[in-house]
Amino acid sequence: MPTASSPGTRVFHRQLSHPLPTAVSGQGITLTDAGGRTYLDASGGAAVSCLGHGHPDVIAAMHAQIDQLAYAHTSFFTTEVAEELADLLIETAPFGMSHVYFVSGGSEAMEAALKMARQYFVEIGQPQRRHFIARHQSYHGNTLGALAVGGNAWRREQFKPLLIDVTHVAPCYEYRHRRDDETAEQYGQRLVAELSDAIDRLGGENVMAFVAETVGGATAGVLTPVPGYFKGVRELCDRHGILLILDEVMCGMGRTGTLHACEQEGVVPDLLAIAKGLGGGYQPIGAVLAQGRVVDAFRQGSGLFQHGHTYLGHAIACAAALAVQRVIQRDGLLAQVRERGQQLQSLLHRRFDGHPHVGDIRGRGLFWGVELVADRASQQWFDPARKLHARIKSEAMAGGLMVYPMGGTVDGRSGDHVLLAPPFISTPDQLEQIVDRLADAIDRALG
Repeated sequence: MPTASSPGTRVFHRQLSHPLPTAVSGQGITLTDAGGRTYLDASGGAAVSCLGHGHPDVIAAMHAQIDQLAYAHTSFFTTEVAEELADLLIETAPFGMSHVYFVSGGSEAMEAALKMARQYFVEIGQPQRRHFIARHQSYHGNTLGALAVGGNAWRREQFKPLLIDVTHVAPCYEYRHRRDDETAEQYGQRLVAELSDAIDRLGGENVMAFVAETVGGATAGVLTPVPGYFKGVRELCDRHGILLILDEVMCGMGRTGTLHACEQEGVVPDLLAIAKGLGGGYQPIGAVLAQGRVVDAFRQGSGLFQHGHTYLGHAIACAAALAVQRVIQRDGLLAQVRERGQQLQSLLHRRFDGHPHVGDIRGRGLFWGVELVADRASQQWFDPARKLHARIKSEAMAGGLMVYPMGGTVDGRSGDHVLLAPPFISTPDQLEQIVDRLADAIDRALG
């Protein structure tokens, strides 16, 4: 039988010329391929596998649910497990969140949030609001709406004719954009002023929402906000009646050390998109958490959300996510993420602070980015033609390590970084192995 990487495959892989090993099993933070080789999963795939692979509690919950009920369409029924998961998520949600809209992943969650924002303003009698403002170097998903608000130049390029017009402002990218003559707080205020100018140009009464990743994800490599930035954004949105949509598909559900990354910023969004760590990869699931006043506008208006997918609130997906979230609570894994995050931070700095081609190390919890540079003093990036990020990924895989490198870190075309998002269950010894193998992969890729 041909493997998934052989020329005989019928799978339409995302990279048609790049052979892939065939994964056959997973346990803890390790995956094993058909040849018997093992890989430390230091990125959780794409920051997905928060509990690692093969967790017995999650598997048992999925078995129990499939024995009872696998699927019921949400235009006919709700299910006990969906209701139970929604209750748990609202109990732990930011203040004022009242309802959960279940989908099958992050792109769907962001697409739903955008449509919720538009319909909300129609429901309350402000249909003239039609503009979204988002940030450069962001990533919000691959559906056309999510791609439009996203600021990933490479992903957007060939689909531009199909995308709605969205205004983009600067990301919070302290390493490259904060001036020497300003503090971190002053830099954040400058970004808020830029957003304010964009709102004024469009007319505050015409803007639906500002869309942002609370902690930047894959496009620029874990961009952490400076103090006060999001508080300034929240105040600005409130002043103009604009919704704040936070994308925590990658950085949320415990990844940064609190269940929701916005907790660390002291702000509450109007709509919050989650996925990845919600279900830990055991089933495809995402969700939008919505403020009560948004839901009330729908209830008091048309009484429906004009949107939907076949697999909304899928029972087995909800069962898996409910089990994942219960394990995180039961085992105190948020505290462990904070503790292991400090260990990982120390290991990365100890290994790379003196490295001539590591320009920046940034992150929170178990969510870290390492930015590569040709010259540390000038912060000059490597020639994109070199495809350093791809070389690092290849060398890491050869050394039994899965990491999540990307190019285009600086502007969508130039720059390279590596993203790390190991499972919450990683041990100190495993974190040491991850950093050692990453250092070897970087050096081999640069050699």
